[in-house]
Amino acid sequence: MVFTRAAIALWAAIAVTVPGVVLGVAGSHTSPPVDAALFGVAVVGAAFVLSWVAEAIQLDISPGLAITALALIAVLPEYAVDFVFTAEGGAAFAEHGPACLPPDAAPGTESSCGLALANMTGANRILVGVGWAVVVFIAAWRLRGSGHKGPTAITLARTDAVPLAFLALATLYSLTLPLRNSVTLVDTAVLVGIFLLYAVRVARAPAGDPDLQGVSAVLGNQAKRRRRWWCVGLFAFAAAVILLVAENFAHALVETGTELGVSQFFLVQWVAPLASEAPELLVASLYAWRLKTTDALATLVSSKVNQWTLLVGTLPIVFAISAGRLSGLPLDGPQREELLLTAAQSLFAVTLLLSLTITVRAAVVLFGMFVAQFVLAAVLPASIKGIELLVLSGVYVLAAIVIAVRKRAHLKALVVDGFRTPYRELADS
Repeated sequence: MVFTRAAIALWAAIAVTVPGVVLGVAGSHTSPPVDAALFGVAVVGAAFVLSWVAEAIQLDISPGLAITALALIAVLPEYAVDFVFTAEGGAAFAEHGPACLPPDAAPGTESSCGLALANMTGANRILVGVGWAVVVFIAAWRLRGSGHKGPTAITLARTDAVPLAFLALATLYSLTLPLRNSVTLVDTAVLVGIFLLYAVRVARAPAGDPDLQGVSAVLGNQAKRRRRWWCVGLFAFAAAVILLVAENFAHALVETGTELGVSQFFLVQWVAPLASEAPELLVASLYAWRLKTTDALATLVSSKVNQWTLLVGTLPIVFAISAGRLSGLPLDGPQREELLLTAAQSLFAVTLLLSLTITVRAAVVLFGMFVAQFVLAAVLPASIKGIELLVLSGVYVLAAIVIAVRKRAHLKALVVDGFRTPYRELADS
């Protein structure tokens, strides 16, 4: 492979995984914050490699399936970290019951069950509240710089009604999860079933000619047989790195919280997803910078479908295997509130895109609502901490209902295009 600037970026991403892999294989440790940094950087490097491979395979499969594969592969690091906490939660449940903690646990210690959900809800809210908004901001800035006048918005292709419709379906079902005491294997069947139906639907998309750039272009320019070997080899490498460091990264984050007096829940909910989501957000931002705005947002929408169906749906399986019984992943009050807020944000985001267009103003609202949680948490008295989650959830749901009523014609079109209209007709339009 020629050592172009893109190829150098590939080797650099591989190189930054080495310190974390060495620590993981040797079983060595420095200090929790340093360990967390080294393992986190390794996750980021591996995630970049995965995202480039996922882009390159668009040459060998249909565009719709490629977008799904890209989104699925890009969130593998998120799956790995979340599965670590879920498996440990299952083991703790088997030993200590629904609390998932020993009776003599130190004050402030978070249960692994709670940390699994923290990681999942944080990743989902970052993807929408930051990712969707940022690609709109970048595109608007680039358009204004090129002399564009008037309001700026990102408009998706008609084919993007498919992932948006399935995201809406998964979101409506997920709004029922906070009403339960656990996420069970029944939820697994429903959510994984939605994902499989989605995968079958997008697999029917007609073939296209992807516009690869950077590292993915270097891979794509190889001869067919060589390209496939490179993609398989790089995928295997990145997957091995993630398997080696994910558990260490998760433990190092928890230990860092204990050592520095920072909330373990906060680190797992917001810092861990930043490491695993960073490459995906960066790739989408680069698409927006190149004014490939449809690709930028479509990739993030597809990723949200994957996280809200396959990730959430597989957690009970991991939990049940680790617990050695068919019990569901337990939910306490705060965890149900986190799930409610995540589902409510997803519902609001879907309604913003009912017309397959999102404006800068809508992106500002989306980002502002995401930030509002932290502002309210900082200013509210300790005696009512947590109420901000319920307030914001209510605001999201009410706003979503208002928008859905105003855009009810678009809602009907989304349902028809998302679930029924032949893919060829969507693509031709």
